[in-house]
Amino acid sequence: MPEAEKLSSNTARPLKIVQVLPALNSGGVERGTVELARELVRGGHTSVVISSGGRMVDSLVAEGSEHIGFPVHRKSLWSLLQVRPMRRLLESLAADVVHVRSRAPAWIVWLAWRRMNPVTRPRLVSTFHGMYSVNFYSAVMAKAEHLIAISDCVKKYITTNYYADERRITLIPRGLDPAAFNPDACTPTWKAELFQQYPQLQNKHIILMPGRLTRWKGQEAFLDMMSRLIRLRQDCHGVVVGDAEPGKQHYFEELLVMRSSLGLDEAVTFVGHRSDIAQFYGLASVTCHMSNKEEPFGRTVPESLASGTPVVAYDRGGASESLNAGFPLGLVVPDDIVGFAARVADVIDADAVLTLPESYYLSSQLASTLAVYRRLLAE
Repeated sequence: MPEAEKLSSNTARPLKIVQVLPALNSGGVERGTVELARELVRGGHTSVVISSGGRMVDSLVAEGSEHIGFPVHRKSLWSLLQVRPMRRLLESLAADVVHVRSRAPAWIVWLAWRRMNPVTRPRLVSTFHGMYSVNFYSAVMAKAEHLIAISDCVKKYITTNYYADERRITLIPRGLDPAAFNPDACTPTWKAELFQQYPQLQNKHIILMPGRLTRWKGQEAFLDMMSRLIRLRQDCHGVVVGDAEPGKQHYFEELLVMRSSLGLDEAVTFVGHRSDIAQFYGLASVTCHMSNKEEPFGRTVPESLASGTPVVAYDRGGASESLNAGFPLGLVVPDDIVGFAARVADVIDADAVLTLPESYYLSSQLASTLAVYRRLLAE
């Protein structure tokens, strides 16, 4: 059968896709997995997710995917005991594609997959969600048959450090759901309920800092920036959305101490983990992205832009790529907190023109990812 004809016949067939990641609690990788799973189901495909579990499992299953609990999260040599059970599981699932999204599960899956029958085993895809440290442990992500990079800086990192042939790499930005992230998500009813809970937010320009509480995300820099912004404009209030990871609550306590030392107790509110982040984007006057190192993607940038809210971010990494595409005025010299505060103050009053390329939406991500799957299956 000619190649084009083979690909055409392949296109008509629904696929069975297995995604594997450590857990389903919170974070960009987890949300991306759940969203892709939902879109696969909507497209008539069979979606299976293997993880150790977490708070997002219920929504995953409710949206039509199957979840299989499996201890793929441990970064330990004991995880090698899971290779044989994983091989049996993959053989029983008889999937078309297995898609690994993290290093620990990638090792278990790859060691299981390579001993399966090459004729009947699924095709193996990995997504580089980060610029992993260059070592033997991380190298497993490059062992898949095809690699997906979530940003151009990640793609360059793969070719430079893992010497992967560019023909084995496809750039696919993380996609967002326009039904979730749009200017209409923040309703008057939602605002009223929020203001009842946090009356200090009323009649203020909300300066939003979304992301889990961890040092590299830049919450300390945000507090420093807010102390400077408040001197420029007293009509602003900072809102930090996100919680510390289990076992790292001490960092949250440090942030509270820092907030008090800067005199920001009445000017910055921590609201913890929220499932209504889309509404917070709509409420905000400006969203901040202040990671203190090059971030692989920075999904808060396109999410905020899609919600109609401008973003101010350091000009580096994946966040720089999406902001360059959607609102280049928001880019600031990396680590320039004084300049960051001044830019936020300027953006509040600016008549912001926001654009976001189609490649940053779920429909594009799904189409591009399916194209990767089908090309592998057609070979």
